[in-house]
Amino acid sequence: MHKVDVDSLLQGKQSKYALVVGVAKRAREITQTFEEEQIVTEDKPVLIAIKEIEGHEINILEPDEDEL
Repeated sequence: MHKVDVDSLLQGKQSKYALVVGVAKRAREITQTFEEEQIVTEDKPVLIAIKEIEGHEINILEPDEDEL
């Protein structure tokens, strides 16, 4: 099992909620791409999304404090 250090993912961020939503949204995008291109892999879309965030390949946008 792949263990994720949430604190390292949250570095510079404030909201765990934004992190979870961002990972889930990216995982859905990855799943859709795999289905459209008929790609078969043993890698889980959620783990791929987490690795992309860890590698700073994608950024998660957080709402401003006044929007909360």
